[in-house]
Amino acid sequence: MQLADSLHLAAAWFRTLDSEQRARVERDVSVQHVQAGTIIERKGELAQAWIGVLAGLVKVSVGNAEGKVASLTGVPAGGWIGEGSLLKREVRKYDVVALRDSVVARLPSATFEWLLDSSIPFNRYLLHQLNERVAQFIGKAEYDRLLDPDARVARCLAELFNPLLYPGMGMRLAITQEEVGYLARVSRQRANQALRKLEGAGLLKVEYGAVRVMDLEGLKHYGADRAAIDED
Repeated sequence: MQLADSLHLAAAWFRTLDSEQRARVERDVSVQHVQAGTIIERKGELAQAWIGVLAGLVKVSVGNAEGKVASLTGVPAGGWIGEGSLLKREVRKYDVVALRDSVVARLPSATFEWLLDSSIPFNRYLLHQLNERVAQFIGKAEYDRLLDPDARVARCLAELFNPLLYPGMGMRLAITQEEVGYLARVSRQRANQALRKLEGAGLLKVEYGAVRVMDLEGLKHYGADRAAIDED
């Protein structure tokens, strides 16, 4: 598959560009095949590129000197991350790690800034993405504190099917129970229990190495009533 085809499929913003802008992006972007476990971007390093996932699955995580690691979110194919660090011209405050073998694109900061200066649709795309990202992390801060493991798994999966952040991926995602556990911060065994419970509720279907969502709205709001009761 040609680079332009890959970008067209896995980058909604690419489809908003004119021919000159597309040509420069194709010329400047670099593509890397990475193995599971590869650190794609390191916390503390100066952000020099916008990161896209053309295939596979990566996670955004933070850790401390004692070796404790917390996953902040997962990013499936079609997702682009790191625009905040580029806009603020600062070092990254998180690691980006491949959860499985993946294909990653890097758009240099100079090209990213040129698109900001030359494309109104690109700016509009970024505005929507930043707004959605803020809502996502506010929601995560809430459900990490208020919801039980089953509901955390449900919300974690709902994040990965966000049509604004990850458009065009459909309702099936190649993801293992271990990967679900990493992202929801539960054990693989507990993730398995949660997935079976969600499947029993008719919200999703567990397939071999994948999850197919049957009721996205149900996943988004799973456990909300219980959380409200507990909070009261």
